[in-house]
Amino acid sequence: MTIDEDLIAEVDAVAAAQGRSRSAFTRDALRAALAGARDHELEERHRLGYQRHPVKPGEFADWEDEQVWPD
Repeated sequence: MTIDEDLIAEVDAVAAAQGRSRSAFTRDALRAALAGARDHELEERHRLGYQRHPVKPGEFADWEDEQVWPD
């Protein structure tokens, strides 16, 4: 893996300020990036599903009375 020296210096500075190693910081950053990518993929699938099958007016009307909204 090739990483620019400027980026390494920034990672090292932040990791040191947090009392962590470069490796620990990088592992956590990669895990966060992967989780974000998964979330984005699920949101996109959700959006496309509603695009293919839009909600019809009144489709969920039966449930509206079941909702409790705080005052």
